[in-house]
Amino acid sequence: MLYLDHAATGPVRPEVRDAMLPFLGERYGNPSSHHTVGEDAAAVLADARRRVATVLGMRPGDVIFTSGATEANNLAIKGVVLAGLLRHGHPGHVVTSAVEHESILASVDYLERVHGTAVTRLPVDADGLVSPEVLADALRDDTALVSLGYANNEIGTVQDAAGLAAVTANAHVPFHLDAVQAAGWLPLAGTGADALSIAGHKIGAPQGIGALAIRGRIPLEPLLHGGGQERDRRSGTQNVAGAVGLAVALELAERERGTSSERVSALRQAVTERVLALVPEARLTGHPSRRLPGTASFTFAGVSGEAVLLELERRGVVSSSGSACAAGSDEPSHVLLALGVAPEVAQASVRFSFGHRAEIDPGPLADAIAASVAAVRSR
Repeated sequence: MLYLDHAATGPVRPEVRDAMLPFLGERYGNPSSHHTVGEDAAAVLADARRRVATVLGMRPGDVIFTSGATEANNLAIKGVVLAGLLRHGHPGHVVTSAVEHESILASVDYLERVHGTAVTRLPVDADGLVSPEVLADALRDDTALVSLGYANNEIGTVQDAAGLAAVTANAHVPFHLDAVQAAGWLPLAGTGADALSIAGHKIGAPQGIGALAIRGRIPLEPLLHGGGQERDRRSGTQNVAGAVGLAVALELAERERGTSSERVSALRQAVTERVLALVPEARLTGHPSRRLPGTASFTFAGVSGEAVLLELERRGVVSSSGSACAAGSDEPSHVLLALGVAPEVAQASVRFSFGHRAEIDPGPLADAIAASVAAVRSR
C-alpha cells in the first residue's frame, strides 16, 4: 500500500517514539507537582519548550503546548480577539481569507455570530494567493488580528508570508500564521508573524500534540480555564511525552528540510508532468511553482473524485479528496470554489501529499492515477 495522504497525518518517527517512551513509563510526573518527580517533568517540559521556540524563531515563553493545530488556531484567533473585546469594549475586526482551514474559518464565524466581530474574508487569485495590496486595503482602525495559512492544506499554494507580515507590521496589527502544513517544508523562523500554529502529527510526532507560539506582548484570553498552566494561557496538565515528541520531530524536520524539500519537489514535479500528459482532462490546482514540495492536487473534469479514490485504492494507492477535517462532506471544496473552479469540477478533486522521506518511482504512480481516471470514465 502506497500512502499519499501525509497532509492529513503521518506515522510517528522511530526517533520520536524512542524519545517519548520514558515519559510514558517510569518518568510520569505532573510538571505542576512540587516534588522531585514533578520537578523532573517540569524540567523536561521546559527543555521541549525551548527547543520548539528555537525552530520557530520565538522565545520559550511564547510557546503554548496544545492538543493540536485546531486548538492552536482557535486559541490564536479567539484568544486575541476576546482579549481585545475585554480591554476595549468593542468586538473588533478580523481579516482572514476564503481558502483557510476549517479551524480558522469556524473560529471567525463563531466570533462573528456570537460576539458581533466584523470579519473580512479576502479573495484569492486563481492560484490561491492572497495579495498584500488587497490585505492592506482591508485593514481598519479596529482590526484586531489577521489570520492566514502559510501553505494551503488542499492545494499546497504557499503565501508570501514576508510580504503579508510587512503589511500587518506597518499597520501595527497582530499577524497569525497557520504553519501546520509548512512545517518541515518551509522556514518557520523569520516569517515576520506574531503567532504561529503547528501540529505534531504532520512531521512525525503523534496526534494530539501541537503548539501555538505567540509573542508575549500580545494579550491573549485563555479558552481553557483551570489550574493556570502555560502561564495562565491554557489550563490543563501538560502532555509532557507529547511535548518531547513535538520538539524532537520539529528539530529533525528542520534539520532535514533542505534535502527533503528538494528531493520530494522533484518527485512531485515528475508525477505532475506525467499525469498531465496522460490525462488530458487533468488540471493541477494551486500555484504552479509557489507550492509545497509534497502536495499535488488535481481536478479530473467529468468524473467523481471519490470514485477515482476508490479505484486508486484498488491499485494500492491511498490518497484523499482534500482536507481530512472536511471528510464526509458532499459539498465541493470551499478552497477550489474560491479559486473560481466550477462546483461540478471541484467535486472531482484528488490530492496526493508525499511524506518528507518519500522515495517513490513517479512513473508507475502516474500510470496508476491515469488508469484509475480512465476506469471511472469508462463506466
